[in-house]
Amino acid sequence: MFTAPEAEQLIFTLAMPLQEVETVSIGVACLDRVLATTVTSQLDFPHWDNSAMDGYALKAEDVQQVPTTLKIIEEIPAGKQPKKILETGQSARILTGAMLPTGADTVVMQEDTTRDGDQVTILQSPKPQAFVRHRGSFYQAGGDLLKAGQVISPAEIALLAAAQQTQVSVFRQPKVAILSTGSELVRPEQPLRSGQIVDSNQYALAALVAQTGAVPILLGIVQDDRAIVKQAIADAISQADVVLSTGGVSVGDYDYIDDVLSKLGATMHIRSVAVKPGKPLTVASFEPKTTGNGQRPLYFGLPGNPASAMVGFWRFVAPAIAKISGRPAPWSPTFILAIATTDLRAGGRRETYLWGQLSASETGYSFGRAAGSHSSGNLVNLANVSGLGVVPQGETLIKVGQPVRVLKIR
Repeated sequence: MFTAPEAEQLIFTLAMPLQEVETVSIGVACLDRVLATTVTSQLDFPHWDNSAMDGYALKAEDVQQVPTTLKIIEEIPAGKQPKKILETGQSARILTGAMLPTGADTVVMQEDTTRDGDQVTILQSPKPQAFVRHRGSFYQAGGDLLKAGQVISPAEIALLAAAQQTQVSVFRQPKVAILSTGSELVRPEQPLRSGQIVDSNQYALAALVAQTGAVPILLGIVQDDRAIVKQAIADAISQADVVLSTGGVSVGDYDYIDDVLSKLGATMHIRSVAVKPGKPLTVASFEPKTTGNGQRPLYFGLPGNPASAMVGFWRFVAPAIAKISGRPAPWSPTFILAIATTDLRAGGRRETYLWGQLSASETGYSFGRAAGSHSSGNLVNLANVSGLGVVPQGETLIKVGQPVRVLKIR
């Protein structure tokens, strides 16, 4: 068995970033996409000297002694170009964001003034350059505005719009095929007969894949028939960058996945990991000639038990998709050091993940184990969890009040 860090590092050597680039419009279409090229702009930010306050533009040297009364020669709202040059003893009424008139070097906010007609009295002596945002002080034209590999969030969308970049080059989103193996499985809308199990994995993994920014391709339930499994996997690898299957990776009579992968020409890299839940984990890769479409898909065979499948995704699959997507390193899950608020027990033979609530306060983070059974088949107490508390391999107890590493999942 591989340890979790060993498996993670091996997976990172297999996960190759996509090189295909496409162009999308700014807005929702580019949200959470990964920039493929560095973005520059021919605009300075700010575009010109402007006011950070509603107030009066003036020369600082005119108001070193206060109170001082100045003549108001014009009013400058945002979006209008000043028409006059400011001379000694003069000021201009100016609003936030408006261009600073030639001759002015300082803005006094209106709270520090009184006005009478076309005269304004300055009550507080300002520092020179106060409340002036100088042209190019945020960004100078021609420099790197956003770097390749940047994930586009709403803030980046706002910046792209301000820079008048209406089209953006982004990496293609990875396609992730998902299939569930097992003749006992039925879809949620089907009547449930005695002994059958509803396939929840397909839906959970599709949602998890979508959260990573990849595109899920749902291929449905595959019956426990070697030929059917082989055809299903062949179809999956022909259309996806990553294939996820659940079930069929242990040592049961109907666990065909590893054998089928070998017959399809896969290179087997991992068959089990020293984690609980989720010990059975198959990781395999295909050469482009095997798929016939130039792709080199990565295959993850996850356990069929829902908790095991989801833990395996959070720990190993999501980081691989992050790298394949072109996101910058580090790709590993986010681990946070917290204080245990409940005892966390484990068998000690494997690194154990216990789901529960990760909470933040002014004093730091805390983590409490979800109540109820931590069976790998129990979906009920997985709902609303926000972290996985990690009991290291070789340890059996983390007591209340002791530090614990927590894998953040929300």
